[in-house]
Amino acid sequence: MQFETFEFNDAGFKVLMHYDTWRVAILNFVDDCKLDGLRYVEAHLETDEVFVLLEGEATLVFADIKNDVITQINAVKLEKNKVYNIKKGIYHTQLLSTDAKLLIVEAKDTGDSNSIKHYLSTNDLKLIKEAL
Repeated sequence: MQFETFEFNDAGFKVLMHYDTWRVAILNFVDDCKLDGLRYVEAHLETDEVFVLLEGEATLVFADIKNDVITQINAVKLEKNKVYNIKKGIYHTQLLSTDAKLLIVEAKDTGDSNSIKHYLSTNDLKLIKEAL
């Protein structure tokens, strides 16, 4: 066969395929991707991560963190079919509409072993809400 096709239409995150050192995944809306469902921001320490909005609405939320305290929040509303490359070491998360579908391209081994999480406090969520 000369090609393969993949799709994922259920809620959440699923890796669709991988090759060599990278993988392609889909993230569809799940409760963790709404404002009152956010639990953490994360930073991948070894590689960048690419997001492409395919359907719905999505906002990338970036956090500056010093001494384990969020000092600044920035939010960027994604435009469909544009490529957004999040540099390694940048804390981020995403907010999705219920009909959102994000394409994600990242290193195949991206995960807890090479990423760090900052769990959000009530004040952190307030800062995110103010930035939107």
